[in-house]
Amino acid sequence: MRLEFLFGQAAHFLRGTNQWESRSALASLLEILAIFERSDLKTETIKELERHRAALNQLKRNPQVDHLRLDVITRELDQYSERLHKFQGPITAGLKNNEFLNSIQQRGAIPGGTCDFDLPAYHFWLQKPAEKRLRELSGWLGYFEDIASAIQLVLRLIRDSTELKPVVAEQGFYQLSMDPNHPCQLVRVSVDRNLPCFAEISGGRHRFTIRFMQYADGYDNTHQVTRNISFDIGCCVI
Repeated sequence: MRLEFLFGQAAHFLRGTNQWESRSALASLLEILAIFERSDLKTETIKELERHRAALNQLKRNPQVDHLRLDVITRELDQYSERLHKFQGPITAGLKNNEFLNSIQQRGAIPGGTCDFDLPAYHFWLQKPAEKRLRELSGWLGYFEDIASAIQLVLRLIRDSTELKPVVAEQGFYQLSMDPNHPCQLVRVSVDRNLPCFAEISGGRHRFTIRFMQYADGYDNTHQVTRNISFDIGCCVI
């Protein structure tokens, strides 16, 4: 989900043409690189695609299933799985030795470390015409195109696996025990944006809790609301 957020953020700033938007798009790219350096996400994504494929295959025997829609989804899963299998080596292999990106990543951990006097090469790049900057940014982000689409597909299938249902958090508190035979992969919570509170979710293998919190004294501290809160919830699993 963090990657989904970063891919979306990078795509948003990639639509802009000024230097600050290019900075933000590049910062998102560097965060994506940092996540991929920590684990073999390509292998994990392939396993998740294949797991979803196996789960959906079991639905083919159900006469109430929309088989045309099911075939479309399974073809998508097969397509992305095949593309990732064909990708030789780590996803980031083509960017690992990019001296320009590495220099920005090293300085990026320092507050204000990407100023023009710290990174003159970065300043020089930012002075390029927007068309050239965006072309290069698109090229770097292009390494992640297939795995980004695969991750988005997996998350969409999980989110769409369950319909949201209305519930009430009494005095701002809601708890639900989970079925050990059907472990929940993702909890979705939908709250009216006009409510002056927000949901904090915590949980483990057996149950999860939701507390609705609001700020007091400006933004200095928070406390749990004392009234009942109506909201929608879904425990998603495939």
